[in-house]
Amino acid sequence: MVVLKGIPSILSPELLFTLAKMGHGDELVLADTNFPTSSTCRCGPDEIRADGVGIPELLEAILKLFPLDSFVDSPAAVMELVESDRQRGLSVPVWEKYRHLLKNAGSDKPLERVERFAFYERAKKSFAVVATGETSLYGNLIIKKGVIPPEDLC
Repeated sequence: MVVLKGIPSILSPELLFTLAKMGHGDELVLADTNFPTSSTCRCGPDEIRADGVGIPELLEAILKLFPLDSFVDSPAAVMELVESDRQRGLSVPVWEKYRHLLKNAGSDKPLERVERFAFYERAKKSFAVVATGETSLYGNLIIKKGVIPPEDLC
């Protein structure tokens, strides 16, 4: 647990260090419990563990420190439903939570939907993948880091 003023305690020292190392345009994957985090990270991105933590709670904490990229059509992406789940009308309520948190962080842009295997390939090119305890189906989320303006630097 991190015990510092102004830093959400849900953010581990390892995750804080990763967020600090990321630059403009770098992507962070917040992976649900079904995501192949370890095999994806064999290809390059750092693997960070946040077991037992839901993505909405983690996202809310990250967005207090992490600016979203405002120069792209969408600074956040989710994994699109596969055809069989779309046909049976599977809903993904957690996406609405993500939209709400992203809007509160200043982004009114829509969530980008990325085909499943394209999402996996994008994750392999990300800066890091955070393995969470999120149990929602299709709970995976990619966020893109933006720029911190000079006036916001201490």
